[in-house]
Amino acid sequence: MEQIFDFLRDYWWLIFPVFGLASAIGGAWERAARRRHKRRLEVLHAKAELKAAARGTAPIPVAGSTTGAQPVTASPKTSPVPTGTQLERLFAAHDAVTARWLEYELDVAKIIAFPAMSDGRQPLTAAFLKAKRIADGLRPASSKARLSKEQLAEYRNAVADYEVAFDVAERDARRLKDSSFTDVERKRLDTAKQLLTVAIDQAATPAERQLAYRRVREELDGLISLSDEAIEVLETKVALELPAAPTPTATDAAPPRASTTPPPATDAARPAARPDPWPVPARPQPDPAPGRVIRPKSHP
Repeated sequence: MEQIFDFLRDYWWLIFPVFGLASAIGGAWERAARRRHKRRLEVLHAKAELKAAARGTAPIPVAGSTTGAQPVTASPKTSPVPTGTQLERLFAAHDAVTARWLEYELDVAKIIAFPAMSDGRQPLTAAFLKAKRIADGLRPASSKARLSKEQLAEYRNAVADYEVAFDVAERDARRLKDSSFTDVERKRLDTAKQLLTVAIDQAATPAERQLAYRRVREELDGLISLSDEAIEVLETKVALELPAAPTPTATDAAPPRASTTPPPATDAARPAARPDPWPVPARPQPDPAPGRVIRPKSHP
């Protein structure tokens, strides 16, 4: 007991930094709790807006939300909308969110820029993937499917949750970017970005593009997991820039055979016309009279 009193007498001044440290920790914890509460309220308000838009009514204000909401007004009674039309609208909203997600999932450049959108370890990304699985599971086979009011409402709420979860995950991924990586890992990501531009650059040679593509895969190995679909899309982009090999035709495959029929003779190939021979003088004929010889006249 005396040792404790001696320690407190000698080191009583430590109580001030201890209190300061505890106060700092308590303040940081309170600020983090406030941020989480504010984000939770934003999510709840966005869900309320989307659900109200799907039902065609004004959003109900969320308690504690800083965003103002319009008061709910009674809408005039209208004829009910056919189920097929409602499903078509829900299908369009469902497909729009999926298309936006595929832009991050299949584009390697966006995967490198915003890796949190493809990282299922991120809480908001995991929540989005869960909402996607639920919405896909509740989606009817076609817009002509017959659903009860409960089934239609369940699918409508699932699509609304799917939209909200994607918006929240996208904003968080654009805020984080590559902040969750170390300095060395960020340098590798920057190198992968530069190599990716060379891999799909038409001005580069085929050998340079193939080498850049392999280097991109090496730099991303262990940092970002690329799906098979993303790899296939990237390989297609690289292959489109490569010159296509000429396809041999029938005329290129075999040389033309020589014709056995001789070509018709031309004026240049014909032999020159021989001149008429010089007339040979006739031999002298003996005269009937003896001792007299008649000679023919010579040509000039």
